[in-house]
Amino acid sequence: MPDLVLYAYAVTPASLDASGAPAGVDDAAVGTVIEGDMAALVSSVDMGAYAPDRVELLTEEVGWVAPRASAHDAVVTWAGDRGAVIPLPIFTLFRDESRVREMLRERAPELRATFERVGMGEEYGLRIFRLDEVLARGIGALSPSVEALERQARDATPGQRYLLQRKLEAERRNELKRVAAEVARESFDTLAPLALEAVREPLPAKGRDDAPGVAILNAFFLVKRGALAPFQQSLTAIVREHQPHGFRFDFTGPWPPYHFVRAGADAGAP
Repeated sequence: MPDLVLYAYAVTPASLDASGAPAGVDDAAVGTVIEGDMAALVSSVDMGAYAPDRVELLTEEVGWVAPRASAHDAVVTWAGDRGAVIPLPIFTLFRDESRVREMLRERAPELRATFERVGMGEEYGLRIFRLDEVLARGIGALSPSVEALERQARDATPGQRYLLQRKLEAERRNELKRVAAEVARESFDTLAPLALEAVREPLPAKGRDDAPGVAILNAFFLVKRGALAPFQQSLTAIVREHQPHGFRFDFTGPWPPYHFVRAGADAGAP
């Protein structure tokens, strides 16, 4: 018999019935460990397979991490679809049920405060990309300085036009960035008041092959359950205004409130 430890997915209200939960990592059955009014969703895994030093090495292997991350997210998402949930970091391990209960007791005030803060909401993500080829073609309509230089270049002598064209190219590059930054700021500032909470995250690394353009906003919004319509209406207006000029909007969700809970439950791992 392998030595077993408990893999923890999330903290939920104790009232959650986990009998319909999807299988967890390694297809293990998911159950609950209850302490007072809170519970942790857990499943049993082989201690040797998830020893911290081994996990640290294997996290570099996408083929190993991906199915486990997918199973982790499936359990958390299932719980989030049924009510308040506090996701725990992937590979959060506890030696046994007593350590899980100890964590729930010690963190009870913090966990209750988090439930009060995020329990009414669902997370949505918004990424905005600028599509430089499209945006560059119409940047004069969005930038008075580019429009002025374009007009000067059209009316200039051949010698003057060469110098103005070089200046115009540099101004277009600068204005692409300025206009894009303004679209990102205005979009976030318009949508944030319609959410319970909102955060801007670092932009994805440049040069990703699957990116549709240059990322200018990576934001997440905690929207009250059942109150998405005003948020969607404002987002639709933003998309209609800016998409024709060379911007791409990727809106995803609902998700569990990953970006609105504190990252760290200390693992009670062996």
